[in-house]
Amino acid sequence: MDPAVKKQIDVTRLNADLAAAGVELLSAHCAADRIRLAYSLRDIVAFGERQSLKKAIASTEALCRFFSQIGAQLKYEEDGNK
Repeated sequence: MDPAVKKQIDVTRLNADLAAAGVELLSAHCAADRIRLAYSLRDIVAFGERQSLKKAIASTEALCRFFSQIGAQLKYEEDGNK
């Protein structure tokens, strides 16, 4: 968010939402690990439902972009405060 734009936010709600998202992401991570440990990449690609795989890939790519932006902003703010 642009620091020049002042917006009132509910910090308690933000942190609760972040905590809930963290739990859901951990659950998704565990589900992916179960698949990774049970099946080879070759089997996943050969027998996995294409549409499900593509949706999962699109979701993880979007999450990666989102959290990469947050990570970059955190680093920027931490470096600026030295």
